[in-house]
Parts: sequence; C-alpha cells; structure tokens
Amino acid sequence: MSSVQTALLGRSTDTYTARVDPLGLYRAALWILLGANLLAGWGVQWDIQWHVRIGRDSFWIPPHVMTYTGVALIVLASFAVLARDSLRNLRAARAPEGTERILGLTSTPGFLLAACGIALTVLAAPIDDLWHRVFGIDVTLWSPPHLLGLLGVAINTLACALIAREAYPAKSWTRYAGVVIALSSFYGSLAIGLRPASRLAYLYGGLWFYAFPILGALLLPLALIAAVRLTGRRSTPIVLLVVALALGTIGANIARVGFEIIQPVSVIQDEIAKDPNSPIAVSHAIARKNGSTPGGVPGGSFAQLLSLAPVLLLVALDPRRRPVPATLAYAVGLFVLWAFTIGRTPAFQPMMPGLGLTVAALLITVVMALIGGTAARWLADTLERVDRAPMEG
Repeated sequence: MSSVQTALLGRSTDTYTARVDPLGLYRAALWILLGANLLAGWGVQWDIQWHVRIGRDSFWIPPHVMTYTGVALIVLASFAVLARDSLRNLRAARAPEGTERILGLTSTPGFLLAACGIALTVLAAPIDDLWHRVFGIDVTLWSPPHLLGLLGVAINTLACALIAREAYPAKSWTRYAGVVIALSSFYGSLAIGLRPASRLAYLYGGLWFYAFPILGALLLPLALIAAVRLTGRRSTPIVLLVVALALGTIGANIARVGFEIIQPVSVIQDEIAKDPNSPIAVSHAIARKNGSTPGGVPGGSFAQLLSLAPVLLLVALDPRRRPVPATLAYAVGLFVLWAFTIGRTPAFQPMMPGLGLTVAALLITVVMALIGGTAARWLADTLERVDRAPMEG
C-alpha cells in the first residue's frame, strides 16, 4: 500500500492512544469537529427548506450563516491541529510514530484526511459563485460545485471516525460514541446527496422512479458497513440510523422554529411561475398532492421510521462476515420500501412503472448493490488492514 493511501485512510489507530501526544488536543478538536459538522448539516437542511418555501437567495440568510459558521469551525479545528503538528515536527528527520508526513505537513491520518476534506468544501465556494454567474441561480444539489462541497463534508465526517479511533482506546464508549456520531453525519451527507432522485421519480417515472433505491444501494452501504467494521459491533448500523433520524428531526425543528421567529416573506410563487419543472416547482407540486410540507423528505416521518427495516435485513446477515450479501439484502429491502411507501403516495403513484420495468429496476439495484457492497468492503478491509500495519520507526 502506498504511503499516501496509508496516510489518508489511517493506520494502527488502536496504538495511537499510547503513542500520539497530546491526546487532549485531539479529543477537543474531535468534538469541535463533530459539533461543527452537525451545525453545518442542520444549516444545509434548513437551507433546502428556505429555498423551496421562501425562494430568496442571499448570502446572509440565517441558514447560510448557520452552515458557513459550521464550515468555518471545521476549517479552524482541522487546520489548527495540522499546523500545530506540522510546526512541532518541522525539523524532525521523519514523522513521529503515529503520524504521517505529506507535502511537508505532519499529523495523524485522521486530521490529514479531515483537512483534505474540508479544503474541497472551501474550494467549492468560489466555483459555486462562478457557476451561478455563468448559469444563473439554481437550487439543485446535483450541480458540480454543490456536489464537490458535499463530498468535502462527507470526507471530513469520515475522517472524524478515524480521529475518534486515534484519540480514544479500543472498547471505550467515548470512542464508540465519536465513531457513531461521525458516521451518522457521513450517512446524512450521502442521504442528502440522494434527495434530488425523488424529482426524477416524479417527473419521468419508469426506471427513473427507482432512482433513489438504485443510488442508495450504491452509496449508503459505505457508511453502514464502515460502522460495523470500525466499531466491531454488528448492531451499529441500527444505532447509526436511529442517531441519524434523531439528528434529522432536530434539524427539522430548528428550521420550523427559525421560520416562526424570522417569518421571512416568500417570493416562491414568482420562482415557480418562471419554470414549472424546476426543483422548487416540483417540490411544491409533490407537497400539494401529498398534503405535506415542501422541501420535506418524501413519504414523511412514517417512511423514515420504516427505513429501519432494510437496515435490520443488513444486520441479520451479519455484515462483519458477509458485507456483500448483507448489502444485497439491504438494497432489496430499500427497493421494496420505496415501492410500498413512496409508490403509494398520491404524487408518485401515477409514476410507478409496471411489472416489467420494476423487475428491470430491481436488477439494476442488485448490480448497484454488488458494486456498493464491494466498495464498502474494500473501504472497511483497507481501514482494518492499515489498522494492523506495523508502526514505522
């Protein structure tokens, strides 16, 4: 394995507790990072609802301030530790045990990865501004700069799981809590990235109706399988999803209370009139037909509660020993859940395809699950393999 890959993915984290100093700084930085990621995630959740319900796009709207405050704290915590470690070991002939050196920067693999991740998010900001200047204001998560920013946050949250393992001893409940919260944020980033799939389902139907379970089978196992392997507990995916749902509920309440306090003036009808097929217009059409709130999760809280069912299937097949078969079971469960919850709502029922296309979509979902399960197993195996690698002198 290359030194760059080893540095980015982490290694021998079980021995960091005894060998990396000072642990107090790393532990403080970890919880700042976790809190800041939650703050940024709640800001993004509110921002989505703001654009859908209000329509005004200004830098200083409250959800933007909330999001960018979280990002700023992530930048400060990640790069402060990186700068401190790099300056402390500037004159050393080689990186101390438990750390890595890349391009003159020295720190633990977790903090190196955290800094790389949030750097991508910061880089996405000027690219997003340029994108808007060229193509105008958009509200889709699937624009290149938005996806780049989301990728950076996802990498940073994954890095937090490594930092928790670096900063706390094995079998510590504090370490377990840190890993679970970090991977819940990682899962949340992946799930947010999948939300535009519901627009495809509503507009086009057919195979597109199953865009969410197809993409979910590919991406979501990355968090679920990692949760099992990084904690060694078979039940962790269930805990992860419960935590993720709880955090999502907190974010929804923050948005609700924020709207009640600020009472912003909506200009959304003008935006809808400009383009009836825009993400904003589609979100309102779905909400109107389903009797729900625009910008909310399709299917509402009932569908979110039922989302535990596919995870229970994954856990039942024990992903510690059978990650790919467990991912296949999860994907089939996710597919069935989507069909029998979203497919029965008034907005989506007319777009649900017949038996032939449904079978074709299921086959595609299975293929995506094989790819996603293999990728998740590779990531987990790599993390475990480098975890057991001998320390360099």
